Amino acid sequence: MSLHFNPRDITWLSFNERVLQEAMDENVPLHLRIRFLGIFSNNLDEFFRVRVAGLKRAMDFKEKVIAESFYQPPSKILQRINEIVITQQADFDRTWKRIQVEMADHKVSIKTSKNLSAKQKEFVRQYFDEVVEANVIPILLHENTPMPYMRDKSLYLGVAMRKKDWNYHSNYAIIEIPSRFVGRFVLLPTENPEEKNVMLLEDVITFNLPHIFSYFGYDEFAANAFKVTKDAEMNIDNDIKTNFAEKIEKGLKNRRKGKPTRFVFDKDMDKALLELLIRKLNLSKRDSIIPGGKIHNFKHFMDFPDVFEYYKKPVERTSFTHQAFEHGERVTDVILKNDVLLSFPYHTYTPVIDLLREAAMDPDVKSIQITAYRLASNSKISNALIYAARNGKEVTVMLELQARFDEESNLMWKEMFEPEGINVLIGIPDKKVHAKLCVIKKRANNKTLQYGFVSTGNFNEKTAKIYGDHLIMTSDRGIMADINKVFNVLKKPKEDYLTVLKTCKSLMVCPQFMREKIMQHIDKEIEEAKAGRKAEMIIKANSVSDRALIIKLYEAAEAGVVIRVIVRGIYCAVNQKDFKQKIKAISIVDEYLEHARVMYFYNKGSEDIYISSADWMNRNLDYRIEAAAKITDKNLKKELKDILNIQLNDNMKARILDKKLSNEYIKNDEKDCRSQIETYRYLKAKTSKK
Repeated sequence: MSLHFNPRDITWLSFNERVLQEAMDENVPLHLRIRFLGIFSNNLDEFFRVRVAGLKRAMDFKEKVIAESFYQPPSKILQRINEIVITQQADFDRTWKRIQVEMADHKVSIKTSKNLSAKQKEFVRQYFDEVVEANVIPILLHENTPMPYMRDKSLYLGVAMRKKDWNYHSNYAIIEIPSRFVGRFVLLPTENPEEKNVMLLEDVITFNLPHIFSYFGYDEFAANAFKVTKDAEMNIDNDIKTNFAEKIEKGLKNRRKGKPTRFVFDKDMDKALLELLIRKLNLSKRDSIIPGGKIHNFKHFMDFPDVFEYYKKPVERTSFTHQAFEHGERVTDVILKNDVLLSFPYHTYTPVIDLLREAAMDPDVKSIQITAYRLASNSKISNALIYAARNGKEVTVMLELQARFDEESNLMWKEMFEPEGINVLIGIPDKKVHAKLCVIKKRANNKTLQYGFVSTGNFNEKTAKIYGDHLIMTSDRGIMADINKVFNVLKKPKEDYLTVLKTCKSLMVCPQFMREKIMQHIDKEIEEAKAGRKAEMIIKANSVSDRALIIKLYEAAEAGVVIRVIVRGIYCAVNQKDFKQKIKAISIVDEYLEHARVMYFYNKGSEDIYISSADWMNRNLDYRIEAAAKITDKNLKKELKDILNIQLNDNMKARILDKKLSNEYIKNDEKDCRSQIETYRYLKAKTSKK
């Protein structure tokens, strides 16, 4: 059987197109459609900063050597990426135009510098003088002067200026839009209180260009937005004289020097200015130079002002308390008796915070150990850990300093934790710690009790409101013993740390061993299928790109194993013609971000099921510390399988990932993604029955 694979970066673009499709769907509430445009834009920015930058670095090597890692030569993938992105950008622009028409129906409009009333003009002048001007410093551009430093995440105005009676060419300047300091959106006064007028900060600046450049006496101005996306790779040196935190700080500074990977500009920009910018940025045909509309850095539209008619969140979109915690019993007491499975954002995140708060105050608790990958700003979890340390508990926090784009905040947490007496761990060289683990130890009645939790998602109470994840709260001795082994490795990493991790029995762990055990499970299903008996697997993940596991899936499908996959983003598998059982793979994109990783194996009716922090990707399985916990309680196993089946049976907006190389999805006109609503109703019904 010849093996076929989809390039991971092309499949990711298909995922982002599904996000864009949510913005296109007129049945989605208007404010959410604007938010989806912002999510699409933010996703694409990160894609160019990381993946496209990586592909360009790969082109510096012999492509035949590395093509297998990408499933196609990087140059070919980059060419296809540019074609897809330009098409998607056109869809984006058309969608934004349609949304603006609908906004007008709601009496909401975005004003530019050219369509202001007299009262609004006066307001914009005053707002600029009082709020904006101190943050605006133009930089004049000349052919023979070097290009100034460009911030990766910033938006810029390219300004062409001239005098009407001037026979010479225009002069040029760039202005960084200071949205970091004053915000992107300005609400304007209106004559009619029912009308809402919003102005973008770049248009406020454009309106005031004659004032900004009054010294030069120009009377004609043209201003157009543009932005530059840079390579976000951090080159961390091997200087043994500096500690890891110092290396991260240095790497953050080096990131400023990253090469441009994308240049996006208003297609109406002055042609001479455009050519000057391209030359000064040293861009070439192999770079992504993308013409667009008037508005860029659309990621800010995720926080578009609340100017629409009141939108009441449907009941099916509101979190509720898990039935185990409805009767006021302490969270600690509950989980010492029974395992509890929380499914976010359907269940509230409060029990997780309450458990840590109880541990901070409990005089019998001796220690808390937890991994913290991406903490929330003003984190309640961090607050509980700090107070636990102040109350004399031994608190150990694993902070992954290499969590991409969270490096600065993690350094901040490190500086905050250490003076409180918290033992901060920073991981193992060349490995990221991505496992979501917590173990609490207490001594009561001459007995040592251990309890805690394992999660598929970050310990972040803010993202828990919008990310679909699972968390098992448990006092299972096997799981707690394995979590302790992981922390022992993190505290004192040695060359033979894999030997320690290999002894874990209740957790599947990475690196290496999770893939081995997954393959063992698949081999059992293959054996059953070949014997003519029932064989079934369900895999839910964010990404499926690991070559070895995909080949094993092919082997299972060829043998007749029923395989169903829910994958949000990257999906590199392709259904082969000679499969006995076609792999059914869907992708769900809706108001909640599907983030959970779950693995189900029929196993002769024993039904083994795991929740995991790891995706089926080479980076997770070989280069990260990850953990998957086996669910043993029969009721919880059924609950998880029921949720998986609800999503798999969604024939509406869940997209079918087909065999085409472009990883296209089936478009339809259904009104809603039923799986998330039905999951809510299912979990809520379990509560009401109690």
